[in-house]
Amino acid sequence: MGCGVLGGCATGPSLEDQGAVTAPPGDSRHLTVGSAGFTESDLLARMYALLLEDAGHGTRILSVTNRELYEPALEQGQIDVVAEYAATFADWLNAKANGPDAPTVGSPDLAGTMTTLRALAAPRGLVVLDPGRAVDQNAFAVTAAFAAEHRLKTLSDLGATGLPVRLAAGDECVRRPYCAPGLREVYGIDVTAVDPKGVGTTPAKQAVRSGQDQLVLTTTTDATLDEFGLVLLADDKHLQNADHIVPVVNRARSASEGVTRALSRLNTVLTTADLARLNEQVDSWRRLPEDVARNYLVGKGLIPR
Repeated sequence: MGCGVLGGCATGPSLEDQGAVTAPPGDSRHLTVGSAGFTESDLLARMYALLLEDAGHGTRILSVTNRELYEPALEQGQIDVVAEYAATFADWLNAKANGPDAPTVGSPDLAGTMTTLRALAAPRGLVVLDPGRAVDQNAFAVTAAFAAEHRLKTLSDLGATGLPVRLAAGDECVRRPYCAPGLREVYGIDVTAVDPKGVGTTPAKQAVRSGQDQLVLTTTTDATLDEFGLVLLADDKHLQNADHIVPVVNRARSASEGVTRALSRLNTVLTTADLARLNEQVDSWRRLPEDVARNYLVGKGLIPR
């Protein structure tokens, strides 16, 4: 997705608002892990760094809050690895290669998205490792009371009710196929209006909690839904693109079997629900991301205590 709550605090320099990444490439035993500057990205960067350290690499974390900066740095070897989102990154690389008006290539089909993504990444010297179980994609939530009253578990359930729905979301939701148009066409949901309060913002969630709106656009790893009494409705017809979390590495410096094996250890363990809980510990409980990351890996037996 690349969207999240700004608030991660990465170790190492932050390059927000600078025009370029100036860190020189190091040697392949000392790897730089990129963070995109928000909580989830910082947590993933810290887990990657800890797994690489356990495999014998020295690491540092470099916070770069702009994909326009960190992706070229990844190509140049100034950053060695970063956590990305499969469909979003495929679309971004496609636009970079074919222009901003190029049709989107990410889709709900993970296998197809990965094939396209790897084909776009390879000419840039990038290797996209296997996707994990965790997915950070657009999602829609209602109040738990509303869900219970109407027996809702999925977006299909909501469409079947025929209820009129006001949707709290970003301005672009009016035209984006994954948002209001998709809800109408794929699920038959009667979206009567889009309330432009942003994606997963506090005002958007408050509007749903108060009953002003009935549905809010957020993400699958939103850490604060419980605070607002909200629950996600399952995207049972797969409207959303396959934004599975994938490690992307610089081929020349970091695509070794050891690096791949170290990073892949997280794939079969970290789930979407796990990632939401980790975000919550940082954003709501105010725990340090480095502690949250380490405790998770230790608890799952991926690194020693």
